[in-house]
Amino acid sequence: MTSHSHSADPARTLHRPSAGVATDPVRTSAAAPLGGTVALVTGASSGIGEGTALALAALGARVTVVARRADRLDALVERIESTGGHALAVSADITDEGQAHTAVARALETYGRLDTVVANAGAMILGPITGADTADWRRMIELNTLGLMYTSHAATPHLLAAAADGPRRVSDIVLVSSTAGRMVRGGGGVYNASKYAVTAFGEALRKEVTQRHVRVSLVEPGAVETELPLQNRPEVQKRMYQRYSSMECLRPADVADTIAFIVSRPRHVAVNEILVRPTEQQE
Repeated sequence: MTSHSHSADPARTLHRPSAGVATDPVRTSAAAPLGGTVALVTGASSGIGEGTALALAALGARVTVVARRADRLDALVERIESTGGHALAVSADITDEGQAHTAVARALETYGRLDTVVANAGAMILGPITGADTADWRRMIELNTLGLMYTSHAATPHLLAAAADGPRRVSDIVLVSSTAGRMVRGGGGVYNASKYAVTAFGEALRKEVTQRHVRVSLVEPGAVETELPLQNRPEVQKRMYQRYSSMECLRPADVADTIAFIVSRPRHVAVNEILVRPTEQQE
């Protein structure tokens, strides 16, 4: 996938403009619980990543937005800065380990610290295992799993440093997974596998760093209106639309609000996992 945002359960293909998250240019300690901190969001060129960058900026964080589509990142930075926020665009392909580390380094060079990471970039290419194009498998594993791991590996030392010496004395890494990381459905085996791996990786990382006040959180969205379905073949898109066309799906801003809630909790509160679905979604 092009560093699209998010990894969600298959959703209908809709093109409703992103509502984003309301921002307030007036920064006060009450209105800006992330004031003085720095965040990095991958897959920030659209969907959940874009909405999350807006939400964290609204809470006072300086935000580094990472994706491959530089033009979209530049537009997002303009939106954040137009409301009095601070943002940095870094065009990078996080499936390349070196580029993932460079993206983190750019945030450090510009802002001097790193307090929050949202590993959100992902791909969703559905279809049966039998007869599949294994290039699609590699694409999902490289982005959904390895890209997330590379980002986490690059960021963790700096998150540990921020938790030890920062305005909040706590830091966060949020791994955006999917309901597909909890339940296997036919026709999505490798997508499921990539998301189950995120769950295992996140829990292992949590156990390593939680006593040093780095919180690791897993967010598992259900059906969300994003660009993810467009990565699929036309016949797959048609089936997805038929399945979800009668449902009021989540908007990217709904998931962004969930992430903002997680990372703005007091130091002693860790929200380790949130499953968030549309009200009408059964599975």
